[in-house]
Amino acid sequence: MNPDVVLPQIRVLDSTMAYREAGARHAPVALFLHGNPTSSYVWRNVMPLVAPAARCVAPDLIGFGQSGKPDIDYRFADHVRYLDAFLAASGITAAYLVAQDWGTALAFHLAARRPEFVRGLAFMEFIRPWPTWDDFHTPAARALFRKFRTPGEGERLILDENIFVEQLSPRTVVRALSDAEMAVYRAPFPSPQSRRPVWRLPNELPIAGEPADVYAVLERAHAALASSRYSKLLFVGDPGSLVSPSFAARFAAGLHDCQVVQLGAGRHCLQEDHPEVIGQSVADWISGIEERSREGHAA
Repeated sequence: MNPDVVLPQIRVLDSTMAYREAGARHAPVALFLHGNPTSSYVWRNVMPLVAPAARCVAPDLIGFGQSGKPDIDYRFADHVRYLDAFLAASGITAAYLVAQDWGTALAFHLAARRPEFVRGLAFMEFIRPWPTWDDFHTPAARALFRKFRTPGEGERLILDENIFVEQLSPRTVVRALSDAEMAVYRAPFPSPQSRRPVWRLPNELPIAGEPADVYAVLERAHAALASSRYSKLLFVGDPGSLVSPSFAARFAAGLHDCQVVQLGAGRHCLQEDHPEVIGQSVADWISGIEERSREGHAA
């Protein structure tokens, strides 16, 4: 039996996007954005804790989870296009953004283009432009991701051997994922062709100026983040993967109104190890912002 629920779908451009939802429809929206190779399922234990404070909406990005797999390149710009269309079709005009991994790149870019959309930003294990390969992750990870970006080698590892789902995903979590949980993560990717979205995103990581378009877009998005005034919540695990506790502290110090939440032992998929702290922290953060907003309007 599939341990995940069947999600509702919405028509988006030439395909469909699935999403999970929780909370009252009249409440402020919290938009949850996942990364690679996961889906909205990664937020399943976080959203119920946020639901008392917000209407939680978590789409499966195009090509992931239960969303459709149209015949597209699955570049970052494609994900931007489909997410924009999902938001328009859903009637979501403002939201608290809650994001991890590639979801943070989408969130930063959305906030840069539409600052009026963002009520606040909670994020973890975030994507950023790495000026050189030496700046990217650990030596072992650098070697592996160079292979992912080597024609022929990357396809063999990700499309044929399914290394992202079978080997890398379990390593991003401190606890052991159950067979039922792994079954959900495997389900969208039963064949080499179905794994094209997973293969594309390591090739989109903005490292040493390449790909040039993604690098430039995320440079601008990070510049906008640095000058933004909305409230921010940065979750960090120890040792983390893309974001270490020491890097998180330095990064947050350069932002306006950014609180760092130390989660303890954690790697990349922090939602799987610390859903309670993440969920309750986001709920309290949203409630605090909404309360201050009401007080400001009443004054």
